[in-house]
Amino acid sequence: MSFLEMLYFIVPSAILYATPLIFAGIGGVFSERSGVVNIGLEGIMVIGAFTGIYVNLEYYDVFGKNVIWVGILAALVAGLLFSLLLAVAAVSFRADQTVTGVALNMLGVAVAVFLVKLIYQKGQTDMIQAPIQRFEILYLSDIPFLGKLLFQDVYSVSILAFAVAILAWFVIYKTPFGLRLRAVGEHPMAADTMGVNVTKMRYIAVMISGALGGVGGAAFAMTVSSDFSGSTIAGQGFMAIAAMIFGKWHPMGTLGAALFFGLAQTLSITGTQIDYIKEIPAVYLQILPYVLTILALAGFIGKATAPKASGQPYIKGKR
Repeated sequence: MSFLEMLYFIVPSAILYATPLIFAGIGGVFSERSGVVNIGLEGIMVIGAFTGIYVNLEYYDVFGKNVIWVGILAALVAGLLFSLLLAVAAVSFRADQTVTGVALNMLGVAVAVFLVKLIYQKGQTDMIQAPIQRFEILYLSDIPFLGKLLFQDVYSVSILAFAVAILAWFVIYKTPFGLRLRAVGEHPMAADTMGVNVTKMRYIAVMISGALGGVGGAAFAMTVSSDFSGSTIAGQGFMAIAAMIFGKWHPMGTLGAALFFGLAQTLSITGTQIDYIKEIPAVYLQILPYVLTILALAGFIGKATAPKASGQPYIKGKR
């Protein structure tokens, strides 16, 4: 396999594996920019993955191939509703956000596995008939080098993920809503004094986070696994959090970090088919994404500055 062939093989797969991380990571950006730490992204992605697969299986006969978009929408709603548990506990009742997020992760897996066993009488669902398929973008795929690299084996959800990242950057940094969001995350008392409803802004941010996390889970399940079990989402939520921190709580930085982790996941799964890399023991490739996640956090968490009020409950009138 030549170097060029290796690029044509690795890059599209890296973009695919980065796609769920982009959705969930951008969701984390919204939440943390408002001052709420969303450790529960893993659990939210689990709920989104289960919902997407369930809708795909149950409604394929009704919607046909378009069921993938119904599944994505259902996962968005499910993630949004599930994230309300974090919003109520952390914002309204001012519970510890980290502990609440961990509880959300445990609850997400438990609920999803219970529903799978209740509905399908086994530990995992059937394989879906309508997974999200790759396609070729006309004309762009004919561009020398870049065409085959970026536009020949494309997933619609990957395009959507890049669009979400750009839209998130615009909303957070170029709109009044984004200004209020950042103000609430940096100095909630000052924002409150200027008439910004801190509680409302944090609720909205957490719900956006949950919606995008749910979409990320469904995107992973309907492209990579094509079914759902308790191990379908295995650390992607935590990788998304790492991508958010690695990207310095910025949408475009998170996008870049997600692509980096997507590359690591690609090498861990397809590395045995690539010259030179296939000589590395498989166990090392399998742990690569998790090791890189730890190294990224260890190396950058001290250098990246989180929003000042991140993780701090706001009590009106109290400094």
